[in-house]
Amino acid sequence: MASRLHFVGQVLEVGGERIVRDAFTPSDRADAVVAATEFALGSFVEVWREPGGVRQVCVAAAGSARAALYALVREQGLDPAHPDAVEREALAILADPGIDDATLVDRTELPFVTVDGPGTRDLDQALYVAPDGDGWIAHYAIADAAWYVRPGSALFDEALARGASYYLPGLSIPMLPRNLSEGVISINAGVDRRALSFVMRIGPDGECRGTTFERVRLRSRAKLEFGQVQALLDGADGHGIDDQGVQASLFALRDAGEARLRAAAERDLVRHRHEEIRVKLDDGPDYEFVVISELRDEVERYGEQLSLLCNIEGAHLLREGARDRDLVQPVYRVHAPPEPERMAELVATIDAACAFHGVPQWRWQPEHEPLSAYLERLANEAPGAGAAKSIGDGRDRLARALLRQAVLVNVRSSFSAEPAPHFGIGADVYARFSAPMREVVGVFVHKEAWEALRKAPPSRDDEALRARVIEAANAAKDRQRSLTHGANLLVLDRMFARDAALPPEQRPPRRGTVMGAAPRKLYVRLDEPAVDVKIYGDAFGSDDPAPVVTTTEGREVACALGCAIDVRVRAHDPRGHRWLLEIVG
Repeated sequence: MASRLHFVGQVLEVGGERIVRDAFTPSDRADAVVAATEFALGSFVEVWREPGGVRQVCVAAAGSARAALYALVREQGLDPAHPDAVEREALAILADPGIDDATLVDRTELPFVTVDGPGTRDLDQALYVAPDGDGWIAHYAIADAAWYVRPGSALFDEALARGASYYLPGLSIPMLPRNLSEGVISINAGVDRRALSFVMRIGPDGECRGTTFERVRLRSRAKLEFGQVQALLDGADGHGIDDQGVQASLFALRDAGEARLRAAAERDLVRHRHEEIRVKLDDGPDYEFVVISELRDEVERYGEQLSLLCNIEGAHLLREGARDRDLVQPVYRVHAPPEPERMAELVATIDAACAFHGVPQWRWQPEHEPLSAYLERLANEAPGAGAAKSIGDGRDRLARALLRQAVLVNVRSSFSAEPAPHFGIGADVYARFSAPMREVVGVFVHKEAWEALRKAPPSRDDEALRARVIEAANAAKDRQRSLTHGANLLVLDRMFARDAALPPEQRPPRRGTVMGAAPRKLYVRLDEPAVDVKIYGDAFGSDDPAPVVTTTEGREVACALGCAIDVRVRAHDPRGHRWLLEIVG
């Protein structure tokens, strides 16, 4: 049994004694300590071996939603703690973080800020925007993780093994130790930090006129949230942003962001008005799941435009560097356009739904109207389709379903060694520079960019390493998708288990919108909570775009795309790991 400086374990009883055994290492090699008396069996406990003794903190009580999430993390082969060698390297960095590096450009006088969602602790990016003639100059600074996490180190090896940080409701599994990703590398407010800054000149047409790159020392003036900045831009009171330099920068961010969005619209880029569905844990003793539906603030789109632009500009640097120097090894994010057959299917789906609901004006004729303009028209004519709290009338439901169908025609993006366009963003090349504390591909492309700028010597081993980075990055996307799916199933399990415990006649009906169909499946988005469920039946996914189901009450219910239907728990299928729902009415 190996002793670890830090691990997360589960409380077990062995030989009449309660222990905390490392829950994320195979049992024959798992570390263990005697459990503190107050921890219940099955609880998850974080353990540190420190000079003064063993410290234990319960991170998930037995039977809680949070404990179910830790079990899900274990199923995916992830470990919330890092190996001792990684922890030791992190401590060495804390002792000498290199922020006083004389080669850094000093930008501490600029009013940088971070703007993120509530609760974000790993702060990758800071921004400062100012007017520049008839356009703007945007300083987009990204945490300098690549300077700390270098190939050959235990930190890099572990980042490569993980591929990325992973996020679940109320729980994250960081790629880097938290004392780095939330500490000395994170662009926290009020302290000096290292960053790679993209200095981008943006014209009044929203197009980038040129970019320079510099490694800087900066000091973020504030950790701001999207809602807070949106309140400032909307002229509302109580935003709490008093620094005049910061205010001016945020208004310039809005203007530059709007110019970028106009440029995207002129290129007919599809602007999906995503309703963001977040699952979080409440503050009660059982940490129950809470599903939150909300619309993105416009300021989030403005920041996103700068992030996208820096990724595009970084990709251009990598591509030119690869042409210039054989030893620069780019990694691109590529995204192919939808297949013509899928677009034809979308047209047919929209036609059938519009005919059923009697709204011929909502048909889409691609030869006369770009998809981007069609979706914008839908969103404007049925504003309730994007409502975060209530969905409104039947037209809103139909519009929401049509918007979902438009998203589904897209193919997935992936990482590649070869440059190719990114259809969704409308870029000839694209790379992921913007999250190096959370993605190993970000660490690697930052390193390669510095080599492309002739600021560091290239390595002949990088081609083999690049292949491993691409494999890890693509696998990380799949793993995050699996974790998100698993967390959503946990939400449904806890909700429907409560329903199933009631007598059948007392189980509550839950209203939702038909969002699509597949062979023997109907996809429904519930109104409250805003989660997707499946209903199984032979009538679904056939050539009939408007199947009719007869309920147990004898009523016929139409199940066309965009219809409102009520569903109720019928039973649980343990072999299929699914809930069986029935349509009621």
